[in-house]
Amino acid sequence: MTDSDNITSLPFVTRRRVLEGTVVATTAWTLEGNASAGDAGRTHMRSDPALALWREWERVHKQIERLCRRQQRLETKLVESVGFPCVTVRLAEGEQVTAHSIEMLNEVLGKAPDMAALRTKAQADFAAHQARWDAAAEETGYTAALRAEREAGEKMQHLLQAFSTTPATTLAGVAGKLDAVLRESEPWEECSEFPWPQIRSALSDLVRITESYGADRVRHRSVLHD
Repeated sequence: MTDSDNITSLPFVTRRRVLEGTVVATTAWTLEGNASAGDAGRTHMRSDPALALWREWERVHKQIERLCRRQQRLETKLVESVGFPCVTVRLAEGEQVTAHSIEMLNEVLGKAPDMAALRTKAQADFAAHQARWDAAAEETGYTAALRAEREAGEKMQHLLQAFSTTPATTLAGVAGKLDAVLRESEPWEECSEFPWPQIRSALSDLVRITESYGADRVRHRSVLHD
C-alpha cells in the first residue's frame, strides 16, 4: 500500500475540524491561569500529571493542524498536475467506468476470461498513473508530509488513551481531560446528543468554580494587605 492510499488516515473528526477551520475554545489554559494563584498553587499545577499530559496533547494537536494544512496544499497541487490515480474502462455495453483502485477495477471487470485482455491493459494503465503520482508525491514532499501527519495522529491516539490512566491533581487537569475528549470526539460543534452537552456543562462548571476561587483568593490577599 502506498502513502497515497492513506489520504484519510487521520480520525475523521480531527481532519474535519482542521479543514473546516472549526476551533473549540481551550478552557484549560484559563483554568491554569486562575487556579495557580500563589506560589503553592503554581507548584501544584506544575506537578499535575494530567495537566502535563494535556499540554503535550495540545502541542501535538496544533502540530497535526499545521501538518494537515500543508498536506492538503500539496495534495491540491498534485491533483491539479497529476490527478488522483485512476483508469477509465469502456465496458461491452458501451458504458464508461472510472476506477480509483485496483480493487474497484477488478470488481468492475470481474474474472471472466473474455475480460482478461481489457483487465490486463487497465491494470497496467492504472499502475502507470499510480507510479506518476508516487514520483510526484515524493518529489513535492507530499509523501513526507502525509507520513508526518499520520505519525502525529498515532501519537495523538496514544495520548488520548493515556488520559484514562493518568490521575489529575488539579481542576485544570480535570478540565484538560474533558477538553481533549470534547475537541477530539464531538461529532460537530455544539452537538446536542448525549454526552456532549453534559461534557460541555461540566467543563463550564470547572471554569466557573475555578474563576470564583481565583477571585476569592485575590480579594483575600487584598484584605490582608489593607
